[in-house]
Amino acid sequence: MSTAPRILVVDDVEDNREIVRARLESQGFTVETADDGEAALAAVAAHAPDLILLDVMMPRLDGIETVKRLKADRGLPFIPVILLTAKSDTKDVVAGLEAGADEYLTKPIDHGALLARVKAMLRIKTLQDQVTRQANELAEWNQRLEERVAAQVGEIERISRLKRFLSPQIADAIASDAGEAALKSHRREITVLFCDLRGSTAFAETAEPEDVMQVLSEYHEAAGELIFEHQGTLERFAGDGIMVFFNDPVPAADHCERAVRLGIGIRDGVTGLAQGWSKRGFKLGIGVGIAAGYATLGRIGFDKRFDYAAIGTVTNVAARLCGEASPGQILLSQRVVTAIEGAIGARLLEDRALKGLHAPIAVYELTTSID
Repeated sequence: MSTAPRILVVDDVEDNREIVRARLESQGFTVETADDGEAALAAVAAHAPDLILLDVMMPRLDGIETVKRLKADRGLPFIPVILLTAKSDTKDVVAGLEAGADEYLTKPIDHGALLARVKAMLRIKTLQDQVTRQANELAEWNQRLEERVAAQVGEIERISRLKRFLSPQIADAIASDAGEAALKSHRREITVLFCDLRGSTAFAETAEPEDVMQVLSEYHEAAGELIFEHQGTLERFAGDGIMVFFNDPVPAADHCERAVRLGIGIRDGVTGLAQGWSKRGFKLGIGVGIAAGYATLGRIGFDKRFDYAAIGTVTNVAARLCGEASPGQILLSQRVVTAIEGAIGARLLEDRALKGLHAPIAVYELTTSID
């Protein structure tokens, strides 16, 4: 509200208007006048007064009907209305208050009563305006909150969809505050697990495509649930081949143990599936290779398609061990056996020359599960 509240005085008798105007202006108020209800409505639209002093008995549009129209106009802010009425017209007072007027004064108007009523109504106007502003601010805050919640829900939904195509750890890294920095090339010790189906080549050559897709779907679903359970980073599905690594991008002190537990879970799960596949005439098994060592990890690809990959000898060793494994067999590198020595049973096989490696390496077969 301004420092000089604006008051509209409405009366069809000019002398009455001027007396009230003089009294109010002497107190520092800004005063507008109107001689009937129609003029009053026009003045309200033009000047937006803070208070209206409204005579009841007027030609054309009386005070009662004027109040009704003012209060029915939802586009107007709260404007208190003081009715001006003769002492004997109590019915007009009741009708005016029922129509929406806020206070009344009887004629002849007492100067003290006039100022007291005006000041009281202006205080109410101030409080009402404050409540309205607060309500508008609250509505704006709620709107912003709803927009933020909607944006966050949308982000969660996008991340959820992203996790269906990427390892959850990679999706979370992309969505994190670190963002691109988390995917930059770096070197770290990891444990890599490779597994694939034995007999898959012959199976794919002889089976119907629908059968191949069904078997792969069952295999991927079983292995995928276990990968999530053991918090491995799934690098890729490559047909029946699966590569998972541990200790990146989320560190895991027990990465060798997690990989072995995952290998056991996949082997046991696929062995159970293979019994059902066998009844359908599909002779399939699972081979698993697990190796530990240092690798370079980070984003690879180009600006329209990126992957997150682990590159290094350790990935080749795990892949070659997987290729050497017989159905149901889990082969381990020396580093894996040493890292969890005592927790598992492992039998040393003969050193083997694996493709892509310049010298033979010690190969172990897992013989007992982790306690």
